Amino acid sequence: MDWVAEDLRYVWHPCSQMKDYEELKPIIIERGHGSYLYDNTGKEYIDIISSWWANLLGHTNQRINDAIKTQLDTLEHVIFANLSHRPAITLCQELMKVLPPGLCKFHFNDNGSGAVEVALKMAFQYHYQTGHPERQKFMCLTEGYHGETIGALSVGSMDAFSKIYKPMMMDSFHVEAPDCYRCPYGKKRTSCQCECIEAAEKMFAAHGHETAAFILEPLVQGCAGMRIYPPLYLEKIRALCDDYGVLLIADEIATGFGRTGKMFAFNYTKVSPDIMTLSKGITGGYMPMSVTVTTQQIYDAFYDDYSKGKAFLHSHTYAGNPVACSAALAVQQIMREDHILEKANDMAVYLHGALEDALGKHPHVGEIRHIGLINAIELVEDRPSKRPYPSQQRLGYAIYKQALADGLLLRPLGDVLYFNPALTIDKQTIDTAIDRCVKAMAAVI
Repeated sequence: MDWVAEDLRYVWHPCSQMKDYEELKPIIIERGHGSYLYDNTGKEYIDIISSWWANLLGHTNQRINDAIKTQLDTLEHVIFANLSHRPAITLCQELMKVLPPGLCKFHFNDNGSGAVEVALKMAFQYHYQTGHPERQKFMCLTEGYHGETIGALSVGSMDAFSKIYKPMMMDSFHVEAPDCYRCPYGKKRTSCQCECIEAAEKMFAAHGHETAAFILEPLVQGCAGMRIYPPLYLEKIRALCDDYGVLLIADEIATGFGRTGKMFAFNYTKVSPDIMTLSKGITGGYMPMSVTVTTQQIYDAFYDDYSKGKAFLHSHTYAGNPVACSAALAVQQIMREDHILEKANDMAVYLHGALEDALGKHPHVGEIRHIGLINAIELVEDRPSKRPYPSQQRLGYAIYKQALADGLLLRPLGDVLYFNPALTIDKQTIDTAIDRCVKAMAAVI
């Protein structure tokens, strides 16, 4: 059977202009192992982006496989309203050991956008039920991304995803985000005092009284091109939220579970958010699952007699799925017993050093920013002025196509190439991935 032809006959792929598939046909992946994928012709690809940042501990990890197989013989699914099960309860116990202080109540969902929707609704209803119905708006950072549902799009700032849907969306307050590579204050992210907080201060002064929550991606704005900013900025946002009575939502869907070198990005600070969203790596990329975690104080605002109408009536069919919970439990066990974070941090030093050696002096590489194993290579037309390439040139996409031909799955963010591998990647795979990246760039630039 011609699987490519059958794919094009039926499948509408996500985040794609399907006309591009006339030239770059879909690749039929047969199997995966560790950091490698293999297509139906036997060709090898290094998955340097963890398959949309979700594959945390490598493809077909045997311990996660075994946990799922065992769970399948016990319970595959059950309604999560009024019924519960041991994998979900145990997962909460395990996450309590690693979450920032104060987060203790878990609302299960089945995808990242859903977790964000819950966070927004939870914040809105919390203020309504605690005597502040005027707090109906949300603040967010420019260039932020929080998902594809209408609420999530409303607190994002990526026009490529949201512009056409503006008539359907909520009005939010968009605060100019930190851009450390092109800092308007002429500072460096490693030594600044986050002077860029000025934009947030002005927004809070004008609209803090009507704002329910501030939502952000802590330390790394993923879809913006892996923009990385200092932990101090989070602490200053936390202080502003406290001053104005605004809740702080940390969207750790992409940054959680070791991606930044710590279990959560907020672990780089001395503060905690009021609400945190988790997904992607929580199950190692195996099963769709997300969790919205909040505080006792927020939970208590919903706790009353049913007749008072304060219950949080939000549900997902696959919320708290026992198979997904079992996968997530296996991830936590592996992270702890195999000292994954310590090993990944050692590998992060190696990866960044190797990238700097290979591409740090390239005339069209403006910056290789990094945190944990995340490394973002920003391509520029002119390095001294930091002038970007014209977007219509689609330079990143051209390199992506060439990299696929060379056996590397890159999928750039515009003209930002990034490495965000499984935490279990080894030096040999890193070296091979860098060689293939350099080769692909040389063929295009």
